[in-house]
Amino acid sequence: MLRKALYTGIATSLALLGGTASAQSIANEIEEVTVVSNSRQSEGLADVNAAVSVIGEEELRNIGHTHLQETLNRVPGVSIHRNNGQESLTAIRSPVLTGAGACGAFLVAENGIPVRSSGFCNVNELFDLHAENASSVEVVRGPGSAFWGSNAVHGLVNVVLPKAGDAREITLEAGPRGSQRVKGQLGQDKGNFKQLLLVNGITEEGYRDESGFDQQKISYLYNYTMGNGWELDGGITHINLNQETAGYVTGFESYIGSTRTGNPNPEAYRDSKNTRIWTSASKKIGDWDVVITPYLRDVDMNFIQHFLPGQPIEDTEQQSVGLQSAAYTELANGAQLAVGFDAEITDGELIQTQPNPTVGSFFIRSTIPQGKHYDYQVDAEQIAAFVNYEQSFASGWDLSLGLRLEDTNYDYDNRMIDGRTDEFGVACRLGCRYNRPSDRSDSFTNVSPKLGLSYALNDNHSLQLRAQRGFRAPQASEMYRLQNDQSIADLDSVDLDSYEIEFKGAGEGWAYSASYYFMDKENEIITNSDRANLNDSHTQHTGLEFLLGLDLTDTLALKAVYNLAEHTYENSQISGGIDILGNMVDSAPRKFGNVQLRWSPNEKLSSELELVSVGEYFTNPENTAGYSGHNILNLRTQYAVNDNVQVYANILNLGDREYAERADWTTFTADRYFPGELRRAFIGVTFKY
Repeated sequence: MLRKALYTGIATSLALLGGTASAQSIANEIEEVTVVSNSRQSEGLADVNAAVSVIGEEELRNIGHTHLQETLNRVPGVSIHRNNGQESLTAIRSPVLTGAGACGAFLVAENGIPVRSSGFCNVNELFDLHAENASSVEVVRGPGSAFWGSNAVHGLVNVVLPKAGDAREITLEAGPRGSQRVKGQLGQDKGNFKQLLLVNGITEEGYRDESGFDQQKISYLYNYTMGNGWELDGGITHINLNQETAGYVTGFESYIGSTRTGNPNPEAYRDSKNTRIWTSASKKIGDWDVVITPYLRDVDMNFIQHFLPGQPIEDTEQQSVGLQSAAYTELANGAQLAVGFDAEITDGELIQTQPNPTVGSFFIRSTIPQGKHYDYQVDAEQIAAFVNYEQSFASGWDLSLGLRLEDTNYDYDNRMIDGRTDEFGVACRLGCRYNRPSDRSDSFTNVSPKLGLSYALNDNHSLQLRAQRGFRAPQASEMYRLQNDQSIADLDSVDLDSYEIEFKGAGEGWAYSASYYFMDKENEIITNSDRANLNDSHTQHTGLEFLLGLDLTDTLALKAVYNLAEHTYENSQISGGIDILGNMVDSAPRKFGNVQLRWSPNEKLSSELELVSVGEYFTNPENTAGYSGHNILNLRTQYAVNDNVQVYANILNLGDREYAERADWTTFTADRYFPGELRRAFIGVTFKY
């Protein structure tokens, strides 16, 4: 019934949700900044009781990122580790999380629509965002509000595309190693109908051997006001990535010297397509502002798992149809009430095939067969209802209450022979690594409450208190992509309880925030030494986050972010022969931050010197291996030749530092790294016509 109703709803709609957010800079009053990630409707950032950061259009233009990491790491609590090409691993008030379901800790969305279904995420899904042409990028740190469900555990990234309307602009950019990029906007305003086309295309040979990529992004947006008062705001986004992938370089500090440009996996690749279509229909009906957003999503990704023995090829597809709905009203007592219903159905499939015989030790060759390993389909349904209540009191206190109830159901169909055999049913000599469960259905129900209190200390300073819960259902791959003796994954949802206190303020030429958070996460899913997926990890996450923006003079402005975090294992686990209870979680710098000094001597010229700092961190749970950290300088300069032409130059890693974008450690390779790129310059020109 749900499936039929959703398809009927989509068939009567045309395309995509739009949202707005003003550009944010140090000189702007904080009240002028708007955000949509908190409540799925535009509201003033100063009125939001959530740890939200907004990077506006002007700052995005100044950054001109070649990878979204360069933008996101300016936000408190965020530490994105870049892998090869457009790949990355995310950390928001967390360690860098890896593994089949690690991506489930973060919700990644564009115009409020998640780029992948909650049960079928991917750790690299930041490359599914059309952030190069965004009007703003919003980051919610900590669990999402009642408006967001599964996967908004540690945080949320939402890219907001521009509103449809007049635009005529093209940017041409050239960089090292054959890097070329074109970016453009073309739109028109015809009164009650507006439209906008956004394009971004980039090609690069790669700084490591056989590591080039090509990526194209296109978005068509429209806005139409109907005669009956309904406003339609929608469009379509399509992302295509073709990438040659370079793997880790191995050996202690191998990111230094000639080995840094090598590629031990020249055969590796990743091809990914992601298409989203959505329409947001809004109207005031009586005392209620109603917003209904149907959407479609199609994802197709194929890549070599070069990090696994035998290097099998994974081919995943998912088609989703969904509906977001919300209604907002003001009650008689002045309180703001929002209620809503969300639903999504997904048809997902995964095929893993190893075309070549396994090479390596006798054990590996005897447990990993050539041929097809997995071939399964999962039909998923997700239904949620939420309510949010906000009220201001004469005493100066503001109250925010939210509650979300969500149900996720999986219907799994194994399209191969059940059990621990090769694709023909023949047992491996020492037992096959891959195990295919029998057909089954699983259901997960979660409740996510939120309590927020805020108090205006005076006209410039305020205090906010928050307590909330985040959750995620197990990912389909954690449930059904099993190994060794595990034939059933009896998993529960991951829960995270978050408590936070924040002071923030803003005035003429200055703004700041200071936050302390404590988060307790239980039922975290791990793969143990027997390759079984279990709810067997309990971790705690505490931290201090500081943000300062200050106009030093009429021409100099400073913005600084500093993070001090501690992430620890809180249950007894044996790893590497020792109990890691109380150890620091690996891939989690205790200190990291970002400082920008911007010089704007006149209206035509501006330049920014940026310091990116990553502190030392352990690379294994035993805390016996680590990375010493790094400091990188970037220089960005923009010059307006006239009203229609702007030129810019971005020099990244100005000091030519040899460093690691990501450091890791395994029992098979010991130290391994993704080397950072050396000094490089990107030169571009933007034409408005």
